[in-house]
Amino acid sequence: MDNGITVVGLGPGDANLLTREAWSLLSHAAEVYLRTGLHPVVKALPSQLKINTFDCLYDELDSFEAVYAAIVDRLLELAAHSDAVLYGVPGDPSVGEATVAALRSRAKEAEIPLRIVHGLSFCEPCLNLLGVDALDGLFIADALELAVRHHPMFPPDSPALIGQLYDRMVAADVKLTLMNQYPDEHGVYLLHESGTSKANLEALPLHRIDQSKQIGSLTALFIPALEKSSAFESFQETVARLRAPGGCPWDREQTHLSLRPHLMEEAYETLNALDNEDMLSLEEELGDLLLQIILHAQIGTEAGTFTMADVVAHVQEKIIRRHPHVFAGLDVDDVDEVLHNWESIKTAERKENEQDKGLLDGVPLNFPALSQAAEIQARVVRVGFDWPNIGGVKAKIEEELQEVHQAATAAEQTGEIGDLLFAVVNYARWLDVDPEAALREANLRFRKRFRKIEREASKQGRVLSEMTLEEMDSLWEAAKSKGD
Repeated sequence: MDNGITVVGLGPGDANLLTREAWSLLSHAAEVYLRTGLHPVVKALPSQLKINTFDCLYDELDSFEAVYAAIVDRLLELAAHSDAVLYGVPGDPSVGEATVAALRSRAKEAEIPLRIVHGLSFCEPCLNLLGVDALDGLFIADALELAVRHHPMFPPDSPALIGQLYDRMVAADVKLTLMNQYPDEHGVYLLHESGTSKANLEALPLHRIDQSKQIGSLTALFIPALEKSSAFESFQETVARLRAPGGCPWDREQTHLSLRPHLMEEAYETLNALDNEDMLSLEEELGDLLLQIILHAQIGTEAGTFTMADVVAHVQEKIIRRHPHVFAGLDVDDVDEVLHNWESIKTAERKENEQDKGLLDGVPLNFPALSQAAEIQARVVRVGFDWPNIGGVKAKIEEELQEVHQAATAAEQTGEIGDLLFAVVNYARWLDVDPEAALREANLRFRKRFRKIEREASKQGRVLSEMTLEEMDSLWEAAKSKGD
């Protein structure tokens, strides 16, 4: 055996699946250290081998990370005082073995030779049991990593094979992560003891995987792709195809500027769906809005200015940087402190980028006026520019209303009405009301009530323009009394 550390893959379970190289190495060795002795092949190892395991560390230490670090430390210590150390791991050393990944860098730093003897991983017998080809877009993931996430790291258009689903607690955490992307009833498969004579396949709906009584150290999970094309990447391919030679003439001639009205239209249709609390329409409108974003990214890609990966990376970086209370351990007391920190971080970013911009320079000038006023006020509040209490806000509205009454010219009236509306928007902020949404709702209520007036007048055989204000007001009050 070579000097330094030799890592040998013990295969998926059955001794017959050990490679010839691995068996030869184990047959000529005197001693081996195993990450775990809880592997079916251990019983069939050559009889002359002295077997040591690190199983005790799993009970002594609080986390897998600590266990793996302790194993690596021990192996490097052994290698420093011995000519050769043989270390055996389940499956293949390069598939799902955190200790081997750490050994690669640590051994190099310590100038200790490291040799890898490969073996069959858990993947090959799983693929055989499923009748699946790995090159058909298969994604391979670690259940332990998936369990601590909030959303899967792979697209739903790709089938996925999840290893190390070794107990029901891990399965429960994995299930919750997957259900952020897949329907509860999505059909999946648990693969038990693949690579052994006891291998079997268990079909279950996703929401029941943690109820399986067969889950053990040799359990994996297979997730078939969703039936409909639904991955972000698939949609990018669709849009790129529309823009490619032979694609759609309309899509091919679009530019960033020509798409401006479409982006605005889709944004407002999305807002309309939100105002109506129409979830089916919202689902559709969000898709239409996403189309506009991907079209712009594709145009940027073709021009060589930016790609969708750049867009996502930029916003991902920014969101993480501006949320140190989530990603960097910063303690905050409330939402106000979060917003104050957010503005401080943005100010530091502007200085770092040598941008001569003020606090309000980022408020889009083409925002609807109420939304623009609300955003302006929200930003200045983050640096403490605000009334000490709501009394001052109410008094300001009264003051602005008086100034409207006192305005003598059209220009003065316009200015004072603007100041009054700005003060009302501030009042809405104090009440935690979105003024733009509130006005849209008021407009919608008015339209519905006025339509009822028109219909009621029509039933009476009358025309609104011929009715008195008192008659129309009576119909208006009747519509209000019905809760419209």
